[in-house]
Amino acid sequence: MKILIFIHSMSAGGAERVTANLANQWVAADHQVTVVTQKPKITDFYHLDKVVRRIELATAKDSVGVAVGLLNNLIRLFKLRRVILAERPDLAIGMMATANILITFATWGTRVPVIACERTYPPQLPLGKLWSQLRRWTYPRAWRVTMLTSEGLSWLRQEIPGARGVVMPNPVVYPLPVYTPELLPDAVVASERKVLLAVGRMSEEKGFSGLIQMFLSLAHQHMQWDLVILGDGPLRDELAQQIESAELGGRVLMPGRVGNVGAWYERADLYVLSSRVEGFPNTLGEAMAHGCAAVSFDCDTGPRDLIRHEVDGLLVPPGDFGAMAQSLGRLMQDDALRGQMAARAVDVRERYSMERVLAMWDELIQLRSIA
Repeated sequence: MKILIFIHSMSAGGAERVTANLANQWVAADHQVTVVTQKPKITDFYHLDKVVRRIELATAKDSVGVAVGLLNNLIRLFKLRRVILAERPDLAIGMMATANILITFATWGTRVPVIACERTYPPQLPLGKLWSQLRRWTYPRAWRVTMLTSEGLSWLRQEIPGARGVVMPNPVVYPLPVYTPELLPDAVVASERKVLLAVGRMSEEKGFSGLIQMFLSLAHQHMQWDLVILGDGPLRDELAQQIESAELGGRVLMPGRVGNVGAWYERADLYVLSSRVEGFPNTLGEAMAHGCAAVSFDCDTGPRDLIRHEVDGLLVPPGDFGAMAQSLGRLMQDDALRGQMAARAVDVRERYSMERVLAMWDELIQLRSIA
């Protein structure tokens, strides 16, 4: 089968990682896969198998004003449709809401079926009035719409009843592939220190500012522990200033974006997810697969699908950093309990294995083949 995947970029991010995993697995299963992005290949972070065809539209431009935005999106549609007509895929897949909308328009009248993949819980990250209306109009015209969780599917059925939705979780990949840049944990954290690890884009929804503020109280109670935040993003400088102002230098470390994140999960003693919103948090699943007990906010979707409360981690009320500090402190001071939860956390490898999720995708694709 010829499969085309359209996504904004292949830079570091959860949807991009899933795209790389699926594309590489599908070509290994003898499918022909093309990945189309708006951003150029030079910005790629994740590795695609050399057999995967890679097309860049070079249409990732800022839109200043309604008129410029309309023009830019018309150019995107024209270029994407030209690729669709040239490639003639058996199946076109969009990754994330705006890509879903664009590819549904671009395939109009071609008889190429579209699977639109939502990567978030939509109420958490509103698209704006125009894009929301376009989503309501296009999703019923997609062959299927995949949602990461049952909560997401319920939202879809209520808000866009004409859409044909299915639940399709992210796979938890173990072991993780290694990309550049590589940075060994021992180069940053002394071997005798205990590590509380967080991983993610340094943006508002990840809650890192609140996490740093909360760690200020834990740092004095648990002198052997350091907080490490891996990643990069627009709030990096602001977070660095917060760390300096709180005099937490040396106790809160931000090494940047690393391609060997698996080595950091293995080095970590405990994982924390402070996000306000999540779709299906890849980093949480990966940390658990590497044997990390975890503490996470129980935001609307995602963490509760991975963490079994009091079995392999702890869920705390969303946004309640006081409760998070209590839960973290409980596990930081109890090596035996933390070890018991860590030993159960690895069950996630089987519950959300690549093989299991690929089987779900294969079932969906086969359903299209006989339709």
